[in-house]
Amino acid sequence: MQQRRVGSTGLTVSRLGLGTMTWGRDTDEHEARDQLIAFAEAGGTLVDTAAGYGNGASEELIGSLIGDVVARDEVVLATKAGISARHGGRSYDTSRGHLLTTLDASLRRLGAEHVDLWQVHIWSDDVPLEETLAALDRAVTTGRASYVGVSNYAGWQTARAATWQRAVPGRTPLASTQVEYSLLNRGVEQEVLPAAAACGLGVLPWSPLGRGVLTGKYRTGTPSDSRAATSHFANFVNPYLDERGAGIVEAVARAAEGLGWSALEVALTWVRDRPGVTAPIVGARTAAQLRGALGVEELQLPPEIIAALDDVSSD
Repeated sequence: MQQRRVGSTGLTVSRLGLGTMTWGRDTDEHEARDQLIAFAEAGGTLVDTAAGYGNGASEELIGSLIGDVVARDEVVLATKAGISARHGGRSYDTSRGHLLTTLDASLRRLGAEHVDLWQVHIWSDDVPLEETLAALDRAVTTGRASYVGVSNYAGWQTARAATWQRAVPGRTPLASTQVEYSLLNRGVEQEVLPAAAACGLGVLPWSPLGRGVLTGKYRTGTPSDSRAATSHFANFVNPYLDERGAGIVEAVARAAEGLGWSALEVALTWVRDRPGVTAPIVGARTAAQLRGALGVEELQLPPEIIAALDDVSSD
């Protein structure tokens, strides 16, 4: 798999990342093992997780597999802090103390001395930005993280954070921003992608398959084994099961039929090769699904197909 630099840094990652949001909950140890093996055999290096995924279950599962399935120095290990589950809901805390405490817990679960990329999972108006960013500086200066980034920041938030880090020598520049980006959600093209380009940040799209909708699995209903059929993911998927989404999915399906590809391959290749994108983060329920995504390595969309998809998916 081709490798790409993350923004203007020296960090290189595979141009597809492995997402592990469901690991330890919907994806058990055996499926996770098979996925990591398939990903590594395909040349994949970027493995993305978060302290908030399954309340640490994802990190624990990754920690149990690294060193067994793949050597630590053969993966770019990325995790996030700032979102956790409390009292049946989500809790946000980007304070310096909480972030660093969370990072230490992540390292214990991962069985690692450091992570390659540590990201603030969410913006918070409740904590001064300079305090949040100070935690990133501290993580790097103490050797707990090699590079740092942000996630789910708006365009102005991205630019403000990146500029702050470059304003004074000694601060750690941001390497990346992780945001939702797909044919079903192109909002980041307005401000986030230009901000990332101007500030030298790599872009790591999450849900590049439109929360699974762009695979076409929901064209005739909701499969019983799909995310939309689960209580904890139904509200996550349903926003894209509307008339606009259906039109975009049909366009992807027609393109796939004409090319002899799968809808997944069309949608994922489109995101992977967008300007500014470093590596889409692909999460799969099974190893078989992941292998379907890994098959895009040799694929490239014809310009006329890109133009047609751009047109049908524009707001």
